[in-house]
Amino acid sequence: MESALTRRIVFSGDLGAPHSPFLIAPVSPERADVLVLESTYGDRLHENRLNRQERLAIAIDRALADHGTLLIPAFSVGRTQELLYEIEDILHRKALLGPAQAVCDDDQFLPITWPQVPVILDSPLASRLTKVYRELQDYWNEEAQVRLGHGRNPLHFEQLITIDSHAQHLQTVNYLASTGRPAIVIAGGGMCSSGRIVNYLKRMLADQRHNVLFTGYQAKGTPGAAIQKYAPSGGFVELEGERCMIHAGISTLGGYSAHADQVDLLNFVSGMSEWPEEIRLVHGEVPARKALARELLSLYRAQNRVVDVLVPTGAEPLTRS
Repeated sequence: MESALTRRIVFSGDLGAPHSPFLIAPVSPERADVLVLESTYGDRLHENRLNRQERLAIAIDRALADHGTLLIPAFSVGRTQELLYEIEDILHRKALLGPAQAVCDDDQFLPITWPQVPVILDSPLASRLTKVYRELQDYWNEEAQVRLGHGRNPLHFEQLITIDSHAQHLQTVNYLASTGRPAIVIAGGGMCSSGRIVNYLKRMLADQRHNVLFTGYQAKGTPGAAIQKYAPSGGFVELEGERCMIHAGISTLGGYSAHADQVDLLNFVSGMSEWPEEIRLVHGEVPARKALARELLSLYRAQNRVVDVLVPTGAEPLTRS
């Protein structure tokens, strides 16, 4: 039993975005007197899954039309697996999934026609983690379970080729760079500052046949951010001390963030049976915290409720409804 003097303080931690096929959506606690709430994306809304998958399909079609490779820098945990999940669905809907008909060249195994276009996962860490994800299928959401029930395996489909050794990696880079053969490559190094994506970029970034698709935030000062910034003017980027011209197509696709967006954060609060009387916003830039604070106050006012919302600067509450 809680006494009248007891206050229940809830820390949200990093709230995940809902609708991930591999994770159960965040569940609001029953109640809180004080909520310490993250606000990483308190000032923005993520692109919905349907739109992002359509744009991913367009990016794949564009790469194939250019007769080159689509390079996707990706983080090993979460991002890679969601990309594989959606690529498998795109190929399934296009009725393009099929067994790989390959040619062998120095242990290289690559499909040769578009219906068997290779989806190449070139990241040892991401490959190991993807295997762990497959072992945890019992925890996937309902949509993913339906696909499994229909005999599909979104993380282990026939066109998926995993590159393990460094020698295989270099062979694949050289093969795709020299032939311009259509392929989809997901490689480690989400911000292009390290990982196997760097070798692909060094060989292929100057070739207009190829395309690079960013699906995650590129921090200021990283090669990924420089590519995004200087690509429109045909500029260059420094990769491991080497100046690389940017002639490949560059695009950015939103909606893959693992963090909850503004609506998700508001829903976390409104999903409680008893709403908190005090909310402290943390883990976000000042503009994001202030934007979320305004939305929380509006939410409470709409329900004739009272709340103190604090942006943690040591000051008094931002305002009180």
